[in-house]
Amino acid sequence: MASKLLDRLRRSLFKEGASAEPGGAEEFPESSELEDDTECVSARLSGTLSFEGERTLDSEDTGEASGPDSDSDFLAESIENGSCSTEGSPVALPPGGVTLLTSQMRESWRSSQSRSIPVKLLFEVTDASVVQDGSSKYVLYTIHVIQSGMFDRSPALITRRYTDFERLHARLRRRHGDEMEGVCFPRKKLRRNFAAETIAKRSRAFEQYLSHLLSLAELCHSPTFLEFFYLGDLRAGQVLLRGGRYQEALGFFLNALRLQEKLGCQAQHQQRAHWLFTLLGLVACFQELDQLGEAQEHCDRALQDLAPSQHALQQQNLHPLLVPLLQANVRLSWKISKDKRRWEALLLEIQDSGVDTGNQPSLKEYLIKEVLEDSEGDPKLRVKGDST
Repeated sequence: MASKLLDRLRRSLFKEGASAEPGGAEEFPESSELEDDTECVSARLSGTLSFEGERTLDSEDTGEASGPDSDSDFLAESIENGSCSTEGSPVALPPGGVTLLTSQMRESWRSSQSRSIPVKLLFEVTDASVVQDGSSKYVLYTIHVIQSGMFDRSPALITRRYTDFERLHARLRRRHGDEMEGVCFPRKKLRRNFAAETIAKRSRAFEQYLSHLLSLAELCHSPTFLEFFYLGDLRAGQVLLRGGRYQEALGFFLNALRLQEKLGCQAQHQQRAHWLFTLLGLVACFQELDQLGEAQEHCDRALQDLAPSQHALQQQNLHPLLVPLLQANVRLSWKISKDKRRWEALLLEIQDSGVDTGNQPSLKEYLIKEVLEDSEGDPKLRVKGDST
């Protein structure tokens, strides 16, 4: 398609000039360059690339799939932006005009390649299993949370049942009534709740429900929405850590970290306590499992957020976990032979400012005693689903 359009453009530009003067071909030496580039540009533009800045590679998002016409659309746009028309006379073009056109097309293609593809989250129900828990029976949905627009090396997952979604919907309506006005939620059925057709329909409905909430700016940053994804994993990890089951706790903390990263919780001030708890949970588990490099890495990451400004240091306005975190990081760095001078200097500066660095609680003590509450002050533990 690209080759045909360029041939048509070239014939239109030169049909008058080539016949009018015997030396017409010499006056336009760029024609040979254009002819050579035709095949190259055509080869580069083959395939189903999309050149619109706001379109993603996922055709499901836009309702339109890139097709063979995408090449011609791009070329037509480039020609129009080059301010040349097939109806104009070649005499009106300045010398080198065709080369300029080719260069513009080439530059436009390069710029389209450098445009970033919008990254968003996809929710996909990959499993739905019927669970019999004593006298209670419910369907547990496993939902993968995946970043689109890129290869997601660390997808995260959540397991939720209908009542979990129902509770989320009720809380969002209570706190964000105006934004939730037009948001639909699948109704409860009196029977056939465990039929394959009902489970399949609800699976699709839950995917669409979460995607719609994510598209609403006011809701996707609300603590209620964010905590729905990761808080259960933090509570489960804490229970397992208290029981000394560090390998199992590590899985929950890692999944919680991936979910918080995908949802951007580390940038949300209201979620800072949960973000820090996650990092410290990973430090404690890795340390107990003798994976000291990973423990130090997450310790270092937590300190990047807690490192005080000079003013805060002078005012002794320090986070209560800063000193035990510094002490843990210095010990870990020493054990793995990593440079610890920066954190040693900060710890010494804190001591010189008059802060008592002795008798500090260990990170593990903090993790065991901390009460994890959601944004509504509910400390209730829900790991995989309860009987309600």
